[in-house]
Amino acid sequence: MPEQETMERAREDAREGKAPSTQAGEFVREEFHHIREGKHGARSSRQAIAIGLSKARRAGVRLRPPKRGSSKMKRQAQRESSRVAGGRRKVSRRRARATLGALKREGRGAASSRTISRTMRTISRRRGVTSRSASARKAAQTRRRVQGTVSRVRRKTSNAMRRTRRVTTLRVRRAGHSLLSSSTRRLARHWLSGR
Repeated sequence: MPEQETMERAREDAREGKAPSTQAGEFVREEFHHIREGKHGARSSRQAIAIGLSKARRAGVRLRPPKRGSSKMKRQAQRESSRVAGGRRKVSRRRARATLGALKREGRGAASSRTISRTMRTISRRRGVTSRSASARKAAQTRRRVQGTVSRVRRKTSNAMRRTRRVTTLRVRRAGHSLLSSSTRRLARHWLSGR
């Protein structure tokens, strides 16, 4: 089961209009953290990525089934996506423990930055120049849109804070003015006028 923080980050990505693969990246990231923390291991970086993507599909991220891979894998991905609509199915306790036990017996090297880097390079090389270029362009557009939204929100927030500060200052002045006695007020007026 994914952590609440990961779910929230994925929802935030969805609100910002980021791609499903970006949302799924939060779950993959969580998986690598689990391996580094020693909760379990993985045979390879690819297995860790696959576990993360599976979690993302079950959490409701609308990822497409993989283009490559066996028909069994594609069916499994489809099943995970459709499971969200039908609700959670009770998993066999024995099976869940066996899966976790098998993962715990695997190594932790799959989450090292060197291994991840090598895996990512291999995957991106397979995609081709045009595909990578299109992805980079799309990411730049999303980044610009998100930065525009963030700056708008910051501007609104700072304006609201300025207004609040102004109103508070006026209230404090009025409150202070009403606390002064009439003679003190007269004296202050006299002193301010310079007479």
